[in-house]
Amino acid sequence: MKRDPALVSLSHDHHQALVVAQKLTRATAENSAAAIDALEAYWSGHGQAHFRAEEEILFPAYVAHVDASDPLLVRALCDHVVIRQRIQALSRGPDTELAALAEIGRRLSEHIRLEERELFPRIEAV
Repeated sequence: MKRDPALVSLSHDHHQALVVAQKLTRATAENSAAAIDALEAYWSGHGQAHFRAEEEILFPAYVAHVDASDPLLVRALCDHVVIRQRIQALSRGPDTELAALAEIGRRLSEHIRLEERELFPRIEAV
């Protein structure tokens, strides 16, 4: 799908995040450290700034045209809070649970799909 030029860089970040999410959901005891490394590299390199750009620029611009309680917007913001918390709480080491990695990967993937398939098209429409 062709994105509005204002959203292209965010969509590129989403693609990178989906690759990381897939690594997290497929993590095994043997490759969990590499999955965590990929998450940390994405998060410090793009993820944090991506969330801030959406929260400080994109979403406020959208709210200028719609009700601030738009359910998709509320869900996206809540997703940001939960994903950020899960990443900050992620532990390293032998006790890192694969289920926790898979849960972060699943949440990240679902969040991206929500934005790309539902929220961004609404934003582009206004």
